[in-house]
Amino acid sequence: MRIAVGSDEATQLTAAVVEDLRERGHDVKLFGPLEGRSDPWPQVGQDVGAAVAAGDADQGVLFCWTGTGVSIAANKVPGIRAALCHDAETARGARIWNHANVLVMSLRATPPVIAREMLDAWFATPPGEDAEDQACVEQIAQIESRYASPAAR
Repeated sequence: MRIAVGSDEATQLTAAVVEDLRERGHDVKLFGPLEGRSDPWPQVGQDVGAAVAAGDADQGVLFCWTGTGVSIAANKVPGIRAALCHDAETARGARIWNHANVLVMSLRATPPVIAREMLDAWFATPPGEDAEDQACVEQIAQIESRYASPAAR
């Protein structure tokens, strides 16, 4: 699987997650400081979101100090459902109920062992097939469409 990974700073956590992803056999594409650039969090969130939305990556993983900023930026890209997660059950739920395609972690609050548990849950959990969950994801797409700028349509 092709995974886009970005952060506004390179840390021990980001290095551990990138290594973990590669050990799982994923093709990892790095963004921002993880690829040697000094991009701020809005740019990194947008770039990872755009890579996933364009199909250049199957899924994404993002980091910033709280995780909130890159989540907001990535979620501005149509088709992206970035989920800020703090534990494996939240990651699992984001995949099932929200069909999340970008996992977001806080650099401040995520120990590497919890990151690994989240990755385990994320990759083991397919998007849910329940009709209600699918309808909710479709409603998100309709909201995106309703608020998209005329130039983006």
